[in-house]
Amino acid sequence: MQADAITAIVEQWKHERPDLDATPMLVIGRLFRLTDALDQRLRPPFGDAGLGSGDFDVLAALRRAGDPYALSAGELSRTVLVTTGAITKRVDRLEARGLVGRSVTEADSRGRLITLTAEGVALTDRLIAVHLDNQARLLAGLSEDERAQLAGLLGRLASTLAADGG
Repeated sequence: MQADAITAIVEQWKHERPDLDATPMLVIGRLFRLTDALDQRLRPPFGDAGLGSGDFDVLAALRRAGDPYALSAGELSRTVLVTTGAITKRVDRLEARGLVGRSVTEADSRGRLITLTAEGVALTDRLIAVHLDNQARLLAGLSEDERAQLAGLLGRLASTLAADGG
């Protein structure tokens, strides 16, 4: 494997502080850099569709919920992993574009359901195909076995962090 900036940083720490183990940076540092690089490559199709950061996440969560493509703000918040305040701002933008609508829940007149409109379903279906193709393109340098191994390792890391309170 070709050396990268993270390898160089670890080597510098080895030289300057040989008493410390800097090798965790080989994983954590790369994950940080990859997150930024992936975000820069994955977001343009959403921007081209006039969606702000996180808007597609709301549309996708509603679409994944299945017909009638509706969730409460609390359910969306738990699915998208942001606050209900952030959900409200996103839903406001999406509603202004006619991609979602709000309605009163039958069980509680104070509650609101956020529902994809027909236009929202069509846009989400178009964008998820583009998004998945984009993801596949970004992973093309890895074999199917390597992708499966990486997915498993990242899943284990996520579980470890969750168990650690993260």
